[in-house]
Amino acid sequence: MPCQRAFKILALLAALFLANCTWAQRPVPVDGYRIVHTYPHDPDAFTQGLVYVGGYLYESTGRNGKSSLRMVELTTGRVLRRYDLAEKYFGEGLTSWGNELIQLTWTAGLGFVYDRQSLRWQRSFHYEGEGWGLTQDGRQLILSDGTAFLRFLNPQTFTETVRVLVSDGSGRPVSDINELEYVRGEVYANIWHTDRIARISPRTGKILGWIDLSGLMPKSQLTDPEAVLNGIAYDAKGGRLFVTGKLWPKLFEIKVVAAGSHPR
Repeated sequence: MPCQRAFKILALLAALFLANCTWAQRPVPVDGYRIVHTYPHDPDAFTQGLVYVGGYLYESTGRNGKSSLRMVELTTGRVLRRYDLAEKYFGEGLTSWGNELIQLTWTAGLGFVYDRQSLRWQRSFHYEGEGWGLTQDGRQLILSDGTAFLRFLNPQTFTETVRVLVSDGSGRPVSDINELEYVRGEVYANIWHTDRIARISPRTGKILGWIDLSGLMPKSQLTDPEAVLNGIAYDAKGGRLFVTGKLWPKLFEIKVVAAGSHPR
């Protein structure tokens, strides 16, 4: 009897192991999109971070000597306010926190906090590694650094509290995670030099699905090889999702179309 019981337990554990392996290798869905509206966007803006809050878009742009923080009118693309970073800084990810905006830089290990209404600089803070994308879930800041990790930071001290490894349906790490946006309990992330947005579980790091934005911005209208998809903003009140790219002349409101369904 003890042997039979042990055999049953081993068989159950083996079945659970195989089930977990099968689940881990299950492909994640790839959704499409439908364009709802098209808006003008500054073709000289090297978009690194994008936020929609209080009725305005806020944008962080990159490249040394051209990096800035901007308040932008959605419908016209007009820059209403602008703060230019010193030439030595390369602007990166951006998020809002209360009445403030928080902006990363690429390799300086330095971030900046601004008043959201005036764009006046308030203070600076330090963090380890590179800064790529930035968002927040209402409790913590979430930072990407170009690796396969999402790093969670305390919004008051900017110290790292935890990090999670981002992996695909086969359990493989996914790196080059760029601009981030928190959307309905998930982290949406641009993957650098691709036309896809990853939908990531902030708890496990597993990719829950992909949004394929191929064809959104015709390559024939872009002249710079770095004019890639980058920039996600979510209007939580209106349920609107906005996307753009570096040096793109357009910004799009899109509707995600589930895999296998027809756009409407």
